[in-house]
Amino acid sequence: MRPPAPAVDIDRGVADAVGRLAQMRLVAERTARANPRDGMALNAVGNAYRMTGAHDLALGFFRLAAQLQPGVAEHHYQLGVSLQFAGEFDEAARAFERTLALSPTQHQAWFSLVSVQKQTPERNHLERLESLFAGPDPDGMRTLHVGHALAKTYEDLGEPVRSFEWLQKAKAVKRRRSAYAWAQERVLFEAAKRTAETTASTAPGDPSGEPIFVVGLPRTGTTLVDRIISSHPDVASAGELGHFPLVAKRLAGTPGPLSIERPTFEALGRVDLARLGRAYVDSTRPLTGHTPRFVDKAPINVLFAALMHRALPNARVVCVRRDPVDACVSNFRQIFPTVHPYYDYVYDLQNTARQVALFEDLAEHWRAVLPAERYTEIRYEDLVEDQEGETRRLLAFCGLSWDERCLAFHENKAAVATPSAAQVRAPIYKSSMGRWRRYGDLVAPAVEILARAGLVEADGSPRRR
Repeated sequence: MRPPAPAVDIDRGVADAVGRLAQMRLVAERTARANPRDGMALNAVGNAYRMTGAHDLALGFFRLAAQLQPGVAEHHYQLGVSLQFAGEFDEAARAFERTLALSPTQHQAWFSLVSVQKQTPERNHLERLESLFAGPDPDGMRTLHVGHALAKTYEDLGEPVRSFEWLQKAKAVKRRRSAYAWAQERVLFEAAKRTAETTASTAPGDPSGEPIFVVGLPRTGTTLVDRIISSHPDVASAGELGHFPLVAKRLAGTPGPLSIERPTFEALGRVDLARLGRAYVDSTRPLTGHTPRFVDKAPINVLFAALMHRALPNARVVCVRRDPVDACVSNFRQIFPTVHPYYDYVYDLQNTARQVALFEDLAEHWRAVLPAERYTEIRYEDLVEDQEGETRRLLAFCGLSWDERCLAFHENKAAVATPSAAQVRAPIYKSSMGRWRRYGDLVAPAVEILARAGLVEADGSPRRR
């Protein structure tokens, strides 16, 4: 007989989730005061500030750690990451170069260096990278990062097919180790759909209208939409918090570590929605509260769209959608800086296409069942083609006044802790539309899956519903 599952201390779990940011900030402040000349301690302080969204403070501590201990490669690497988030790409490249001078096989630094520099026939690292790629790689992390660096290099050199071939090589080990199972994902998405019904008769949630949730698939324009909205003086960006699923799971009382699974969705019908809404807003402090509104841009929150609306009926939910094949390829080209199993699809092109199909089906469901005054969609292609018109519609939906600064989102100086750090510092451009076609027949397996799902025609062109 199995022993009984340990009791779940829901109140303690909620309290921990709500106070996490403030507690981390407090520990960071104390550590910095107690260890003003300890590079290792200050590096840890920088990481704590970065994790709580205080990127300007984090950057200062990483600079100091690198100055105090210039022979420690990790200090320079973390400094480079923060500089990249801040849009200081030339200085970030120098930090990554110092990292590699001290630790020549640091694969994350190689990927980061290539990411922030345009590779050219005269300046590239192909020979070194191909040498680093060779050999056994039990966990797949070295070949993932080095292979992606090679793919980026060939993309810059104008060889997209060779670039895509390197992406496939880069993900080979991680693909074999991946636990992604489409059947399980479909069950999860169906459970998410049912939350619109299971919470329908529950007492209404907290009246706060502060949050603006931006959801969707990664690499589809969610960061762009976040930057547009948060360029408004009444709005701050809280980044990718991930707090809503955490608080919801704590209140649902399902055992186990934080993850998104069917039992948690099924338990949400018993949750006090007003408590969930208030606990979530409280959990965002001190990142939020200094402006009337804030953006929480966590793509994974698309699974919780109905619950977010029920827990915070005055909040807004913006779902970003993109051409399905472009969305698929853009996800496949990405390394996600998280070990969350939700993103395991990205190691296989066909699994990525299956995940896109699940998302599209879920988005259609939300559009049908959620109120249009609280849930809207914005298509990446429409935003690119009519920036001002779509921006005006977006701000009006959020209940915000018109502000010209939202058109100049690329001038927003706030740090961007996502792979889109470079793209959102430039004006809107059209070159990403239809990008998948440059990879030719290599994308055919994804197109076939998306066509069977009714999302595109057999040739990959979009099929409007």
